[in-house]
Amino acid sequence: MTRRYRCTNCGNVTRFDVTMSVRARSYFHYSIAGELSVEDTEELSRVVEEVSCRWCGTSRFVEVLEATPATVERT
Repeated sequence: MTRRYRCTNCGNVTRFDVTMSVRARSYFHYSIAGELSVEDTEELSRVVEEVSCRWCGTSRFVEVLEATPATVERT
């Protein structure tokens, strides 16, 4: 299930700028030369701070839609 948004001002349901804070734990592996490779990341929490409409540029009219299962394409 994914969170969907809708702008009640212009009707947009596809383009949004989402500002969020993510807290994560990552496994950092440094080579002998000092190059970093992140081999594993676990998301511990995510907080959505603001969602604004890409079309009309405001967050005032953005609402969260009811969650729906992602469409699964069968072949």
